[in-house]
Parts: sequence; structure tokens; C-alpha cells
Amino acid sequence: MGKDTGFLEIQREQPTRRRVEDRVQDWFEIYEPFPEEKQREQGARCMDCGVPFCHTGCPVNNLIPDWNDLAYNGRWEAAIRRLHATNNFPEFTGRICPAPCEAACVLGIDQPAVSIKLMERSIVERAWDEGWIHPEPPEQNTGKRVAIVGSGPAGLAAAQQLRRAGHSVTVYEKSDRIGGLLRYGIPNFKLEKHVLDRRIEQMRAEGVTLITNAHVGVNIPVETLTEHYDAILLAGGSEQPRNLNIPGRELKGVHFAMEFLPQQNRRCEGDLVDSSIAIHAEGKRVAIIGGGDTGADCLGTTHRQHPISVHQFEIMPKPPEQRAASTPWPLWPLQLRTEGAHEEGGIRDWSVNSVRFTGDKNGNVRQLHLVRVGPPPSFEPIPGSEFTLDVDLVLLAMGFLGPVRSGMIEQLGIALDSRGNVAANANYMTSVEGIFAAGDMRRGQSLVVWAIAEGRKAAAAIDSYLATESESLLQRHRALV
Repeated sequence: MGKDTGFLEIQREQPTRRRVEDRVQDWFEIYEPFPEEKQREQGARCMDCGVPFCHTGCPVNNLIPDWNDLAYNGRWEAAIRRLHATNNFPEFTGRICPAPCEAACVLGIDQPAVSIKLMERSIVERAWDEGWIHPEPPEQNTGKRVAIVGSGPAGLAAAQQLRRAGHSVTVYEKSDRIGGLLRYGIPNFKLEKHVLDRRIEQMRAEGVTLITNAHVGVNIPVETLTEHYDAILLAGGSEQPRNLNIPGRELKGVHFAMEFLPQQNRRCEGDLVDSSIAIHAEGKRVAIIGGGDTGADCLGTTHRQHPISVHQFEIMPKPPEQRAASTPWPLWPLQLRTEGAHEEGGIRDWSVNSVRFTGDKNGNVRQLHLVRVGPPPSFEPIPGSEFTLDVDLVLLAMGFLGPVRSGMIEQLGIALDSRGNVAANANYMTSVEGIFAAGDMRRGQSLVVWAIAEGRKAAAAIDSYLATESESLLQRHRALV
């Protein structure tokens, strides 16, 4: 630890969010700059705790005390080397990760946790500014070819790791731009896309081939992959949204969150969205069903489109203000979380279930009928608690049920697990030899940091598999001669 008494003398501090009335007028990230001296002070709060539980709280097992100490002592270049040792994209996690590492911080037992997420972002942004991050192509090539389906955080992390190991890597992305969820799922006010673009350019310079508008199983035959690559990694995410099968679901104006969010990201990229399919909240009464991260993203996006009103409903009870006794340290705590989007307005309501939609004669949604419910797991309706909300736009943000099964997965004949995700063993290999899976496609809907961790581990498994295959072929050749 850099400063013996840092955690006793220095209070936890975070960057200030821009004024609500200013930030809802644009799509830029919401935080003000945070001075270097304050960054170093926050690093000084990391204490010599003996067993750093933050390592295990973090899915990529970041070496958090190491780089906090280095940053406090002004050794920023050494700090980014430590950070990159476990995380390919700390600029992503430093912005959008909910920081399970901080929930597991030893200091957090009886004080505010170390500002780990802040330090992660501070270190990597300093590294970009100083030019310490540059392409790292391999010294030699193995001659092995790997195809990766999906360019979200899992696919990109695996691609970078495999390319640096010397393999030829091609990433297939069905959309028109690289990035997957990072590009078209996460709003710009949480992750501006130039942050993504600079990392993509690094990977291109390292020799990763990135192909867009390439929907494997649709306009790219699966045989293109199975016949031309030595290994395949499926990293296509968990894209099957949970539907709300209640009367009136077919009415116009009821949309999945991932029909709504990508459109705004495209507008921010300068694209024109076809007016016949455009979804926009301006001048509308909006209801968001679902209280998680996707719901919060819908909320922040809706605010910036200037609606008349916004209500966000969650079927679960309102979480406690502080860590619940059922989730003691170092577990991820059950407690109320207030995102930047919640500060910007709207009404949040818990223990509410949707009953039906009703519309006008033109088939447009006009009312959402709801009822208050008791606790899980039964969620029994409370008699006499029914109420109705006038709406013009309803966004369904109730999570995802796994990967889309039709198309690529069916054509490859890959087995699924009991939850409908792609089944894979401890080495990330699916039921088909040489085909691997990682990220949300394998583990189900999860965090970006988990996707990066899965991509890295799958890359290591693929690298080992290719080495074994090479040795096996060599042994067979020797036997023949």
C-alpha cells in the first residue's frame, strides 16, 4: 500500500455528475473531469488488507491493490501494464461495470469502499493520453485460423488474446458496425463510441480481421466457418428478450428495449432511422417495464428525447437503502441503486405487475393496466390495488432468455443447457468438436466484465486446443513416415 494511513485520512470521493438540466440536452458522458491529485488520493485509500477480496469479487481477477499503489505513487505506466494483465478493455468496465469488486472491498466492511472503478478508468485514460497503449501484434504466426461469431466484449476480448498468441483471427458481426452490445445496446451517455472505436483500431492494427454485415447462418453459411477454420468461438450474446404475454401486447407502441435503444445509438452515429419503424419518446407518455440496467438505459435515453412523462415499473419489492442482511459482505449486495438516469426524472414504482394493454381504434396503445402484488415468489395480486396509466409508448426491459436458437445454433447442431444457453464444458467447448462458446451465449444474460472474463478464458482454451491439435497432427505424420 502506498500510504499507510490513507484509508483513515482520505474520504471516498467520486467525479461530479454534470447538471441534469444540461446533460439531458446531449448524448455525452455525464461525469465531470476528476483531477489527477484526487485520483492518486483515492488510490491511497487501498489498504494492505492481507487477503484482497476485491480480486475474487472481480470476474477478471484484476490486481487491484497493485495498480492502486502504483497510481498513488505516480507510476501510471506500470499501473496500466498491471491493469492490462487481466483486462483487455478497462476503459469499458471503468465506465459501465457495476463494480462487484467494490462490493467485496475489505475496507467496505465498515467504511465506504475504495473507488476501484474510478481508478481503473483513470489509469487507462491516462495511458491513452500518454500514448502508452499501442498495437501489440504477435512476433510470429502459428498458421492456425480461428473464427469468432459476435463482436461484443466476449468476442473482442477473445479475438485480441488469440491474435496476440499468433493465430489468424476473423470476427464475424451481423450488424453494420463492430461492437455488439457495446455499440448498439449501451447508450452514448454511458459509453461514448469513440472509446470503442480506438480499441477496435488497435485490434485491426494487430491483425484481427473484422467483417460486418456478416450474419452467420443467414447470409454467411455455417459451412464457411466449419470448413475453413481450425476452431470457432460463438460469442453472439443473449439476444432473446423476455416477452410480456398479456392482452394487448400486439398494439402499436409496445416495443422491446432492444428495438428502442439501438435506434438512438444509430442516430448518434449520424444514421437516419426509417420513419416507418422509428421509435421515439418525444411528446409521449412513456412506461418502462423492468427495473434493471436495461430499464435504466431506456430511462436515460427517454429523458433525452423529451417525453411528457416517464414511469418505470418493477415487479420485485423495493430494495433496502443499505445492504440487506441476506447479502452480507463480500457478496454482491441487495440494495437500492440510483443511476444517473434516475436522477434525471421519472417515477419509479415497485411491486407492480402489468395486467393488460388497451388501445384506440387505430391499434395504438393508450393505457397500461396494472396491479400491486405481494412478495415473491408468488407475486399474488393485492385485491383493490388495480390502477391504470395513460401511455403512448411502452418499453419492455425484462431481461433476456438466452441466445436466438434458430439459424446458426440449429444449423451447427449444438446442444443447449437446461436454461436454453449454449452448453459448454469446463474448457468452453460445445457438444461439437472444435466449436467453443463464451459470454452471454454460454452463461446467460450477465455483465460486460463477465463477458470479457469469459472471452479471455475461452481464448486460452482455444489456444491450448490448437496446440494439442498441432501436436496430434505431427505425431500422426511421424507415425506415417
